[in-house]
Amino acid sequence: MSTPVHDDPLSHERAHLVASRAALRAMREDVESLDISDVTANWVNAAVLEAQIEDRIKALADLSDTPLFFGRLDYLRAPGAEQAEGAEGERFYIGRRHVHDADGDPMVIDWRAPVSQPFYRASKKDPLDVGLRRRFGYTGGDLTAYEDEHLSDPAEAATTSKLLQQEIERPRVGPMRDIVATIQPEQDEIVRAGLAGSVCVQGGPGTGKTAVGLHRVAYLLYAHRERLARTGTLVIGPNKSFLHYIEQVLPALGELTVRQATVDDLVAHVEVRGADDAGAAVIKGDARMAEVLRRALYAHVTPPTEGIVVVRGSRRWRVAAFELEEIVEELLARDIRYGAAREALPQRIAHAVLVQMERAGEAPDDRVQNAVARNAAVKAAVKTVWPQVDPAKLVLRLLTDADFLAEHAEGVLSADEQKAILWVKPARSVKSARWSPADAVLIDEATDLIERTHSLGHVVLDEAQDLSPMQYRAVGRRCTTGSATVLGDLAQGTTPWATRSWEEALGHLGKGEAVIEELTAGFRVPTDVITYASRLLPSIAPGLTPVASIRENPGFFEIRTAPDGTADVVAACRELLDREGSVGLIAADARVPGLADALTAAGIGHLAPGEETTHAVRLTLVPASLAKGLEYDYVVLDEPQAVVDGEPDERTGLRRLYVCLTRAVSGLIVTHGAGLPAQLSAEPTR
Repeated sequence: MSTPVHDDPLSHERAHLVASRAALRAMREDVESLDISDVTANWVNAAVLEAQIEDRIKALADLSDTPLFFGRLDYLRAPGAEQAEGAEGERFYIGRRHVHDADGDPMVIDWRAPVSQPFYRASKKDPLDVGLRRRFGYTGGDLTAYEDEHLSDPAEAATTSKLLQQEIERPRVGPMRDIVATIQPEQDEIVRAGLAGSVCVQGGPGTGKTAVGLHRVAYLLYAHRERLARTGTLVIGPNKSFLHYIEQVLPALGELTVRQATVDDLVAHVEVRGADDAGAAVIKGDARMAEVLRRALYAHVTPPTEGIVVVRGSRRWRVAAFELEEIVEELLARDIRYGAAREALPQRIAHAVLVQMERAGEAPDDRVQNAVARNAAVKAAVKTVWPQVDPAKLVLRLLTDADFLAEHAEGVLSADEQKAILWVKPARSVKSARWSPADAVLIDEATDLIERTHSLGHVVLDEAQDLSPMQYRAVGRRCTTGSATVLGDLAQGTTPWATRSWEEALGHLGKGEAVIEELTAGFRVPTDVITYASRLLPSIAPGLTPVASIRENPGFFEIRTAPDGTADVVAACRELLDREGSVGLIAADARVPGLADALTAAGIGHLAPGEETTHAVRLTLVPASLAKGLEYDYVVLDEPQAVVDGEPDERTGLRRLYVCLTRAVSGLIVTHGAGLPAQLSAEPTR
């Protein structure tokens, strides 16, 4: 698509933006005007088509404060073609979605299209046939600036894009933004990785791993839409606050069909009302529990001691005990799901009867076999030999019956480990039991042993470092026939069962072949802040590469003593609220109620994590336990030592502190009345 050069480039680009918005509006109106009354055979088809049209209308929404396009590529030649002498290359505007004019000619190209890839990958060393890359600057939805890179001009030195830097550092209010305009080459490689393979991304704070995972979903839905429409996609986050924070990213890219959930949502077979101590939770989350559950389940299969007599009319057909035993042993040897084997057993018995009928000269068909399988004697034998098992009742018995647990945990769990997970007060029923989150995962494992869990086409697992081996197995069951994108940071593992290595975690997930990528370039956290936080790395993740901030702005960073306690904390919050952007006050969970009272008394409105900030209320009071994955322009971190002391051990506490220190995008104030942890006094290891 070739456009004549205008004497006033900015005016020309603004005109193209206006025309593109008009074209998008026309595309939406075309869909809205569709009449499906004569094209659907019945009301079911009509309802499905109406839903599809409604989704398409939503996907074509023009977000007034979001740039429709953010870049332009001027190719030296048509992509993939040889340059004709004297011919000009094509020009493409790169944006969040495809927009075409009334003739079907593209006005904006989707950032996921192959022709858009050089916008992220082209460089002076490898221009990829791009003569000019233009970036656009916006204020709200208005185009206000542009910046050109002449990639094919050897006389022009490579420089850092000012507009790119400004977009990265732009203050944010509200939910997480997409990074489609700022994707870096190393991020783009992960985003565009194929659907068939799984990817694990180790990324420190501010490296954009969450955004990369979400954009990877958007890319895969673009490149493999029909397949993923059938198989489904899922984004798994650590908690509801985190999911609320990220939930607007995919709709902004035109993707509306991706389900979001926590691991607890996936395994919600029972109501969780209890909690385990750290020791019990670690054992219940250990992968060895899968073997204990498997043994306990298949212990219900009882070798037959008597044969079966099937009466049909005047004839009696006998299946001997040894024949039944052979059938049962064969089903056990096939290692299929408990429930599938139980469903197969009456058909196998019926087949044995049909063989006898045929030998006697009869000619039975499938209807006869099904009738025999439903015979009362066959059903009674199946009930005795291969009884139905309720997964929740199975787990309840393991946790309340010491002898049953000892029988099936022998050689797997020690006596002390068995004692640690046994309930002190046995529950009378599944409904009255005070199940813990770890118990729910065990029930999910037992459920899968009985009946196969539905597999999705692709799963994104964020903040994965906090999952137990059994939780990894629960997620892995949701993508056995699909692929996964695993995102996390080993240094931010804040559970007693936190991941020790990605290789081990991927093994539990069932994706041992996944490629492990590491992001070390920091785009979000200021240089001074990440340098200070990295002092903790030798204690929390020895050998892990520290994040290197590539931002030119070092950020605002201060450490302040707080002799007046909460009054000094409130003063710091008020100071940061005078700046543009969002503010987070992060504190040890136990200190949050007191800080909330102090903010209210000072007349400063504040929100809880998950509540969307507005221009009127920009301060969020964040318990340290919920800080992971969240970002704010400015952060006040209250009493670092209290954050450490709030965890069951020092290493976990220091990891929690590392998370809290790295939530700021533009500035951080650390306030403390007590002393700082000794590890923060040490110089960072590089």
